[in-house]
Amino acid sequence: MSVSVLSKTRVRPWPLVTAAAVCLLSFAAFWVAQRLAHVNMLDVMVYRAEGETVRAGGDLYAMRATSANLGMTYPPFAALLFVPLTLVGVPLMRTLTTGGNLLLVVALVQLSVQLVRPSLSRADLWRATFWIAAVLVWCEPVWTTLRYGQINLLIAVAVLWDLTRREGSRWAGLGIGLATAVKLTPGLFVVLLLVAGVLLWRRDRSWNQWLRTAATATGVFLGTTLAVVVALPADSKKFWTETLFETGRVGFAEETANQSIRGVLARLMHTDDPGMWWAVTAALMGGAAMVVAVRAALRGDRAVAVVVCAFTALMISPISWSHHWVWCVPLLILLADRATHAWRVAGPVALVFASFALWWVPHDPGRPELDQNAGQMLLSAVYPLTTTALLAGYVLTRRKLRGTEAGHGVNAGRGTETGTEAPEPPLEAVPEQESRTAPERERQAVAKE
Repeated sequence: MSVSVLSKTRVRPWPLVTAAAVCLLSFAAFWVAQRLAHVNMLDVMVYRAEGETVRAGGDLYAMRATSANLGMTYPPFAALLFVPLTLVGVPLMRTLTTGGNLLLVVALVQLSVQLVRPSLSRADLWRATFWIAAVLVWCEPVWTTLRYGQINLLIAVAVLWDLTRREGSRWAGLGIGLATAVKLTPGLFVVLLLVAGVLLWRRDRSWNQWLRTAATATGVFLGTTLAVVVALPADSKKFWTETLFETGRVGFAEETANQSIRGVLARLMHTDDPGMWWAVTAALMGGAAMVVAVRAALRGDRAVAVVVCAFTALMISPISWSHHWVWCVPLLILLADRATHAWRVAGPVALVFASFALWWVPHDPGRPELDQNAGQMLLSAVYPLTTTALLAGYVLTRRKLRGTEAGHGVNAGRGTETGTEAPEPPLEAVPEQESRTAPERERQAVAKE
């Protein structure tokens, strides 16, 4: 029998102030380590250039910034959000960016714990948050996010803020809508909300939280995007009719930092364009994973539904840089809390995200990823392979659980009047208790300068 890391035990818990002090010490060490590593914070410099271009009335998608000659890849709304970066000097901007991202690490952990354990007391929630944040700040996606000054933590926090609101919250959907207006991939959460909401509505014939959140997110996204069309008509037209479809603009598909299915296939096929192989594989795997997410949502297991949806978006996206995988934070918390013999599952997965293994292969401007051997391919596909293994293990465990229930005469499909039932097991584990509801290569080249 496993013991959840979030559960109360008979051992007297560490004081909250101790947990906060350890977290602060870990963050201070992290800050020093980043400075000693001479991180370039390349992406936040690009964001600043985008804000400056907006203020100057220039062409956002013709802009190039930094010695890596990076251009804008986000919708134009993002550039408006980056304008405040131009109001302070570069050193202060970098300091504020690092400090803000560290605060977002705390927020991401707290929301993740809330998602997995909504019944925790406030003191236990903060105590768990500080201890977990002190450790997970060192994982590769978080390290790389702060190294470049990226916005991944902000996106994840905005999404989880929506999905941990109380039932009936009128604000749920605001975060997902704004996140999608900044970076399109969070839009997959709207799909999850809409499909689950419609299925619940067909059964109960009542307006539910899933539909309400989906409607709010959609309205916020459309309203924000239309407002930007009025404010920046030329840039909006160029993005939605041209830039959106230029997948090569972001970077080469085969780069080892690209941890999506497309990146894996590009390296496997020794090409920068896997073509229809990627489209078909992404459609099949993405569709299957979303079925799993929707089924979890219908069973009332919001944590599994959210985590599976997040990793589906990462897998099927044309480019998913390693720093996009900050969703490993809620994944690891879910595994540690739910898995039978938790550390046998969560431990190896944590090691994957803390090992920096994908950087052990050649990755320089000479595009060596096009000539990887089998071992190098395995290392450079470590995130999607881990995700696929967890998803497959989860499905098999769920099927075995259903067989066991059927053998004991238990109706696995029986739920309450609200349509919820015992939650799905976490990825590759049986639940112990119920849960409610820029091109990377160019960056590397600059970093070596």
